[in-house]
Amino acid sequence: MSGAARPAQPTPLIELRGIKKYFPISGNIPFIQKKQYVKAVDGVDLAIARGETLSVVGESGSGKTTLGRVTLGLQRATAGEVWFDGSKPSDRSAEERRKLRRRMQIVFQDPFGSLNPRLPVGDQIEEGLLAHSLGNATQRRKRMHQALELVGLPSEYAVRYPHEFSGGQRQRVGIARALALDPEFVVLDEPVSALDVSIQSQVLNLLADLREKNGLTYMFISHNLDVVGYFADRVAVMYLGKVVEIGPVDRVFTKPQHPYTVALISAVPKVEAHDLKDRIILEGEIPSPVNPPSGCRFRTRCWLREQLGNPERCATEEPKLVSTLQETAVSVACHFPLVDGAAATTRSGRVEIARAAKVVRAESKVAARKPAAKRKPAAPKRRGGD
Repeated sequence: MSGAARPAQPTPLIELRGIKKYFPISGNIPFIQKKQYVKAVDGVDLAIARGETLSVVGESGSGKTTLGRVTLGLQRATAGEVWFDGSKPSDRSAEERRKLRRRMQIVFQDPFGSLNPRLPVGDQIEEGLLAHSLGNATQRRKRMHQALELVGLPSEYAVRYPHEFSGGQRQRVGIARALALDPEFVVLDEPVSALDVSIQSQVLNLLADLREKNGLTYMFISHNLDVVGYFADRVAVMYLGKVVEIGPVDRVFTKPQHPYTVALISAVPKVEAHDLKDRIILEGEIPSPVNPPSGCRFRTRCWLREQLGNPERCATEEPKLVSTLQETAVSVACHFPLVDGAAATTRSGRVEIARAAKVVRAESKVAARKPAAKRKPAAPKRRGGD
């Protein structure tokens, strides 16, 4: 008896298959030593559905920005394939690849450094239109004005130079420059990290509105988990060039399964005193991406390995990114994921295990501060002569 046929899954807009990006280390002496490489991205598989926002998070040096650049074709992958809308750009003709670049854009982290200080912003927005031979001069000018108005800037601002704008306005110009080409997919590389907190929410709300109006698909690169929780649909956690956990934001953030994800979430600043003293501090530095550890790359800093895991297996066998029976929507690269029923799935359980591993931060100054001892009331002064 055959089972019911499953509905066909829609083709993802972006699909990465076995992506690797290695950078050669300069200064090696030929014939003297083996050439070495920085393994910035080392075997990443993921897909982004049309209209979805996937956030990529991790510490500095985890490979998230490199992954975004390889996805766009700004850097050539050492190995692996990037698929866009069901086909490989490498299989297309030069003209088709040029047209494809219109559909994939990026908003950079530094809103000032990404703009030419010597050109009015309107001319910079039109440059992309001219490069893709879109319309005549009048049509390009009209499209540029529309892009500025789309991000909330008056069209008369087109004649201004970058230094005449605030940080938030410059980032809006960067967004307008990307959207003028009418893309389908946009990489947002730390788009608000260089902005004041008061401006960040305005830019995030703008990006969210544009996603809804234009049906955009985002890869949102960030280190701010609070922002990710507000803005993204799914999150991919990277460590040392690999994705160690991926799934819906609410599930990953409320029930993290990878020890590294748990540590990242515990590091988010909290107001409550008990949360301040329950932060998991990872010992040691991130290993070198030139010579990463064998087996699990996180094992040298893992606070859970000696408590629940098998140290030998962690050192010899690389964990695969797979979903668990308990949580099929989340995939995790860990031999001993924190699934339902494990002692470390609850906050108190994780803290106790981390304390046993001596990686929980000592009580913070806020949490450890003892209440001042009650002072005895001063004895009444005796009046002279009494």
